[in-house]
Amino acid sequence: MSRPTQATINLFSLRKNLQLIRELTAGKKVIGVIKADAYGHGAIPIARVLEEQHIDYLAVACIEEAILLRDAGIKSPILLLEGFFSEDELPLMQLYNLSTVVQQPEQIKALQRWKGKPFDIWLKIDTGMHRIGFLPDETASAYAQLKACAKVNRIVLMTHFSSADEPAQLKTPEQIRIFESLTAGYHEETCLCNSAGIMRWPAAHGDWVRPGLMLYGSSPFTEDHPLDKRLEPVMELTSQIFAIRELPAGVPIGYGETFITDRACRVGVVAAGYADGYPRQAPSGTPVLVNGQRTRILGRTSMDMMTIDLTHLPDAKTGDTVTLWGRGLPATEVAHHAGTISYEMFCNLKRVPIIYTGLHMGEAGKN
Repeated sequence: MSRPTQATINLFSLRKNLQLIRELTAGKKVIGVIKADAYGHGAIPIARVLEEQHIDYLAVACIEEAILLRDAGIKSPILLLEGFFSEDELPLMQLYNLSTVVQQPEQIKALQRWKGKPFDIWLKIDTGMHRIGFLPDETASAYAQLKACAKVNRIVLMTHFSSADEPAQLKTPEQIRIFESLTAGYHEETCLCNSAGIMRWPAAHGDWVRPGLMLYGSSPFTEDHPLDKRLEPVMELTSQIFAIRELPAGVPIGYGETFITDRACRVGVVAAGYADGYPRQAPSGTPVLVNGQRTRILGRTSMDMMTIDLTHLPDAKTGDTVTLWGRGLPATEVAHHAGTISYEMFCNLKRVPIIYTGLHMGEAGKN
């Protein structure tokens, strides 16, 4: 029997999450963000489903990710979110029919020198993230240069929120105000909202929205949000109990002896660890499900194994399913215990077979 740890990707849930996004954004155009291998969910199968659902655009981080999609037969428009890193990429962008973010003067100069066909451009305005993009006092000049450039088709004006997942912060309303003041009178389409923006700042939906995390059924917020229960987890990470120990009170469990039993404990050993992508920093008390029932991690997660409390689950046995995150146990909740974010947990998934369910026309597949 092979090691039982696996990730199940439910593509029916992906479709439902896209439907929810379209409902919330009332006809706005949707960019499905599938960078980093669709946040660990598999970029090609995710892209195929989104294309089947007539997604308006797909977004990736870099040209290598875009080429993989095109080589797999994906025909939807694709946006390079970080733009192009070198002028040498422009011929490939033309060959693979890609659009690009423009976020620095060197990119504008490269487009002005370009001899090929024009591109659709997404002009990145830095309204306060201070990562990439044109600062407010640079925006008018950048826009004018792109507008005058013969190698630019249409322009979409965009920005990125730094704190949209922290509703108590006053930064997002300020970023919206800055963006609106900078773009007033330009008569171009706009794109502001990531997942948190879609869920929390509907007045800023603009013409385009670009969901990432919520496509995969995970909330970007650490606190409860009214829409949480309508998001369906696309990824479920599961394993099995492969050993059970009866331990007395007063003994340590795992590396570093970070947990000492305070009573006699029934302990299950699960075939999953940080080499599979589970966060090593998840402390004792982090929840897992055994046959749908909640229990907790005991001790430090190791490379290939973790130990869990079965004391209150007398019927649990070897071979029983353990859900590490997924339906009934949101990845956001696990991430909160581990001091990380669900984005990172999804992206860190490795060494784990991925099973796809809900493929088009009832097909099933395995990656």
